[in-house]
Amino acid sequence: MGNKKGHKTSEVKHETAVLVGVTVRGQKDATTIEYLDELAFLAKTAGVESLKRFTQKLDKPHPKTFIGKGKMEDVQAYVKEHCVDIVIFDDELTPSQLRNIERILGVKILDRSNLILDIFATRAQTAHARAQVELAQYQYLLPRLTRMWTHLDRQKGGGAGMRGPGETQIETDKRIITQKISLLKEKLKQIDKQKSTQRKQRMQLVRVALVGYTNVGKSTIMNMLSKSDVFAENKLFATLDTTIRKVVIQNLPFLLTDTVGFIRKLPHHLVESFKSTLDEVRDADVLVHVVDVSHPNFEDHVRVVNETLKDIGGLDKPTIVVFNKVDAFTYDKKDDDDLLPKTRANYSLDDLKKMWMSKVDYPTVYISAVKKINTDELKEVLYNHIKKTHMDIYPHQLLY
Repeated sequence: MGNKKGHKTSEVKHETAVLVGVTVRGQKDATTIEYLDELAFLAKTAGVESLKRFTQKLDKPHPKTFIGKGKMEDVQAYVKEHCVDIVIFDDELTPSQLRNIERILGVKILDRSNLILDIFATRAQTAHARAQVELAQYQYLLPRLTRMWTHLDRQKGGGAGMRGPGETQIETDKRIITQKISLLKEKLKQIDKQKSTQRKQRMQLVRVALVGYTNVGKSTIMNMLSKSDVFAENKLFATLDTTIRKVVIQNLPFLLTDTVGFIRKLPHHLVESFKSTLDEVRDADVLVHVVDVSHPNFEDHVRVVNETLKDIGGLDKPTIVVFNKVDAFTYDKKDDDDLLPKTRANYSLDDLKKMWMSKVDYPTVYISAVKKINTDELKEVLYNHIKKTHMDIYPHQLLY
């Protein structure tokens, strides 16, 4: 007999994983910890529970196995003892590394790129986003096809009768995937043309793009400014599809775009396949760079975003920096008799404001989009910035 509708007989079991990272020459231990914190968050977003982390100091990752033999044995022992489902590496593995590691550990192996692609695949809602992710997945998969057929070597001892079909199938799969890549590229080229035409046909309004590291609150700010209901949650890459809303502040209309968040080590294939989405940033008149000021390494996030903007040709645009999540900001206040030098963790929000005011020559605003703290100042800064931009771009067009 079937179960009654709506009743669950058992809870869904999450896959378990161990995380593996390398501290290369010149990299601080704290940086490695932060990278693995982010990898754990990525795993959680994908529905995977991280049980343990393994790190090793090397001049550079081992060319055959990413980590050394001794460390690999430690990972192997832990995986076997705790029946771990997946081992996730914090850098993109080469096809040979992937093949060697899988042979040693005997469980599913993922690297950072593969994990991000998996998250993107589950988050893509529109046909456009799905095509972009599918293209990136096929481009990632193509050089790694051989690994997928190594199971044939283990069937019936491999050898006679097994080698030919396996190799034939690999060549067949390569042709199929190459054809699919070509079709997807052509499909996305047509979508790019359509979107480019749409952008040109939009009303003569200033275009403002929200940019920033993933999970900094861009969609929440979009909802707050446009009074809309864009999907937002505390997970990485909650937004993949570009959302555009017409917003009016003090009778001044403009177009506001919410874009996909950036992240360290973003797979090259994703950047390439999401070109049309990033065109919204390239074509924007004003950028609103949203920063999670409560994150202990937000300055590194700013650097990553600026590097990505530079890569896509969007760094030199008029910019407003919005430091979000001031309600979650914390710091370690030093005692008056503490003579040790002040560290980054000891800076108050007022300290950071003074530092950033002297560091940049564009407007900075400190808000909490969730708690509605200082949002009126943000609207005022946006109004002044957009009004000036509008007058520069459309000098003969009346604002009202």
